[in-house]
Amino acid sequence: MFLLKGMRLCRLFIIMSIFKDKKTRNDILLAAAVLVAAGGIWLFSALNRTAGTYAAVIVNGIETARYPLNTDAEILLESENGGYNVLVIKDGKADVTEASCPDKICVNQHAIGKTGETITCLPNKTVIEIVGGEQEVDIIS
Repeated sequence: MFLLKGMRLCRLFIIMSIFKDKKTRNDILLAAAVLVAAGGIWLFSALNRTAGTYAAVIVNGIETARYPLNTDAEILLESENGGYNVLVIKDGKADVTEASCPDKICVNQHAIGKTGETITCLPNKTVIEIVGGEQEVDIIS
């Protein structure tokens, strides 16, 4: 019992000694304020995302097709370099289920359905982006 009280007092003294130095205290307060602000911005943007209406397919920087999210479909997307991606649209979400790329990062990403979300396959130069829905509030304006 005495050992526990001693450990608590020791921790308390360490914390107090850190906050005695004004520079260290101010650094900690600044870091905490930055973390709180970043968390608030992230929370605001996550809560204000709307469900999208289309999956736009962008190959080599050019939009090649748009597929509605309210219709289930399986689409083979062929890239200029001979690679391919399989785009599956189901339950209002788009997902890449198969790809010819070696790393399969695009396949391992979760299904997307909210405006602004993307799935990117760099080796095949393919981007699937969710567009449409209601007008989003820009965080800067």
